[in-house]
Amino acid sequence: MYRHGRGYECRAGPPRGIPLDIPIVHVLLVKTSSLGDLIHTLPAVTDAVAACPGLTFDWVAERPFVEIPAWHPAVRQVFASDLRNWRHHPFARATREARAQFRAALQGTHHDFALDAQGLLKSAWIARQAGVPIAGPDWNSAREGLASRFYARRYPVPSRLTTHAIERLRRLFAQVFEYPLPVTAPDAGLDRGRFPVPGWPRPYVLLLHATSWATKRWPDAHWMRLAQWLDEHGFDALLPWGGAAERETAERIADDGHAHVLPRQSLTELGGWLAHARAFVGVDTGLSHLGAALATPGVTLYGPTLPHLTGALGGYQIQLADPIAQTVDRNRRMDISVARATDALERLLRDTP
Repeated sequence: MYRHGRGYECRAGPPRGIPLDIPIVHVLLVKTSSLGDLIHTLPAVTDAVAACPGLTFDWVAERPFVEIPAWHPAVRQVFASDLRNWRHHPFARATREARAQFRAALQGTHHDFALDAQGLLKSAWIARQAGVPIAGPDWNSAREGLASRFYARRYPVPSRLTTHAIERLRRLFAQVFEYPLPVTAPDAGLDRGRFPVPGWPRPYVLLLHATSWATKRWPDAHWMRLAQWLDEHGFDALLPWGGAAERETAERIADDGHAHVLPRQSLTELGGWLAHARAFVGVDTGLSHLGAALATPGVTLYGPTLPHLTGALGGYQIQLADPIAQTVDRNRRMDISVARATDALERLLRDTP
């Protein structure tokens, strides 16, 4: 039980196996992927440490995303999971040794309990490796209900079909640590000053074109017309990329000379480009959520997904979507016109500092 000056108690309770007679100070948080999902979790961490002074988190994330949790001041250390690779060769000696080292690292660090914020069987398995009691969403709330069977304490959260992901996580954390749900806007707890300042000579706008869903993509020709519009209005259009296919797309968009393809960047370096951009335009992808969390003015384009469920939340954000779309539909393609995007961007550039 953790009592403090606000007149309420911050604790984890009352889960079977999680003691209530000691302060809850060190928690292992399991939220392994994806980039956007990790960004969505940061405001809940901010809420928890504001309500519970002295609370710290260790965080398990997939190796490509380990930079993200370390950006939050309440995260003490980050454990890298290679579960995707382990599943390809589960019985190989190297895999067994890597799993054993991972388990030893988790169990070699004191945690009062683990919080599985992913709600999947794989994340429940990861949490169990720590050898401490686990809290998480209940059967009806977890992405995979069976995962809740591994939790000592289970909590109901609103459906992902009706409630934004950030709101669901904030509600989960508020129940786990028993503090009133904050009514403030989400705060990812990111310090823009910690990100490197790019040495780019002119004002620039980032075009975040890359996404894993084909139906989330905006046509290359639309990006090219947007880049031309930016060039005509005195801004450089910059194109980041991750894998080889994303680089090829960026090079196609930049082929007419109105945009610039950036070199490959780490996530922290990309955070710097976003933090110091005049604005960004992006599809529903992790970097758009990072830009919003950094309060960089942004226009985000939605096709198969819905802004009220996974919208990029933060200061100075405009979300463009099909006004009649009511459900997530992976087959619904992006249908935002260039004119609509440039109108939104023009308003944003005019109305933000």
